[in-house]
Amino acid sequence: MRSNPTGPAGRAATVLATALTVALPLLAGAGPAAAADGRPDRDFTIEDPRITESSGLAASRTHPGVYWTHNDSDDGPYVFAVDSRTGKTLATITMRGVGKPRDVEAISIGPDGDIYVGDIGDNLDGTWDHVWIYRFPEPKTLRDATVDAVQYDVKYADGARNAEAMMVHPKTGRVYIASKNEDGGGLYEGPAKLTAGAVNTFRRVGEVPWVTDGAFAPDGRRLVLRSYFSARAYAFANGRLGEDRSVAAPFQRQAESVTYTADGSALMFGTEGERSEVVRVEVEGGGAEGGGREQGKPSGAGSPAGEAGEEKGDGPGEGSTGIGVAVVVGAGVLWFALRGKRKRG
Repeated sequence: MRSNPTGPAGRAATVLATALTVALPLLAGAGPAAAADGRPDRDFTIEDPRITESSGLAASRTHPGVYWTHNDSDDGPYVFAVDSRTGKTLATITMRGVGKPRDVEAISIGPDGDIYVGDIGDNLDGTWDHVWIYRFPEPKTLRDATVDAVQYDVKYADGARNAEAMMVHPKTGRVYIASKNEDGGGLYEGPAKLTAGAVNTFRRVGEVPWVTDGAFAPDGRRLVLRSYFSARAYAFANGRLGEDRSVAAPFQRQAESVTYTADGSALMFGTEGERSEVVRVEVEGGGAEGGGREQGKPSGAGSPAGEAGEEKGDGPGEGSTGIGVAVVVGAGVLWFALRGKRKRG
């Protein structure tokens, strides 16, 4: 379930998100539609009316141009395969053998081709003593099906956490979770191998900002983490974060998800809501091994947040005007939040 930020900064983020929800359609025009040229991995809109809270994305390793997603709460044990060529759902997978999902927030695919589903959210802001990860093989044929899934119990070594980002390393298969906190979260590393029927303890191995989703590059050497208004790419080696840089993430109504394309040539950024849009951002020098630098530009109408100063609109002043309005709105909201905090202090 979507957890609302707390405190002055959190309230400012909430109001800014609301303002952007109203402003962006006016500034950027209609959102992405299904790829007009029929090519996969382009900007697209999720057409399925059942998918109203797409909270995670994972590029299929078996079916080119297909993305796995899910609703984030109160929806049942369902995972959807969406075709980026048309935005239509090709398969609905029902997981069998798991408990009732509580707050599903993330999805990732491991090097063995298994799909991992992260029931890791905590709308009570870190009070549940355990969360779950579900796992099943990616279907070879895309059709509605019920599959047997393995359920793993997860705890954190330093106590309960709220989280929305779960990433499986594409080479080692190790699972990582990034916790979500307005004052900064942590990157947690799972055991080398998850064990069913036992507690899997995740240990803090790094510090991260506010995170709503994350994804490893196909070669495992970079980890991208996104928030509501920005994204960063970290060098990743030996299970630890390295140098980081900003990523040109698009402004979206409820920025929730990110994944690399299967070939590593781009990042796909998703959002919640009915007919939610997925925006492609090119990776400079990206390719089959995904070793490029994540400083490209969105291919569609979405305005970038991470590299806003470098972007231009389709016509004179269009891009800068949209971004300028968003910046002014954000500055005003943050100013009032901080002013209120000083008064209360």
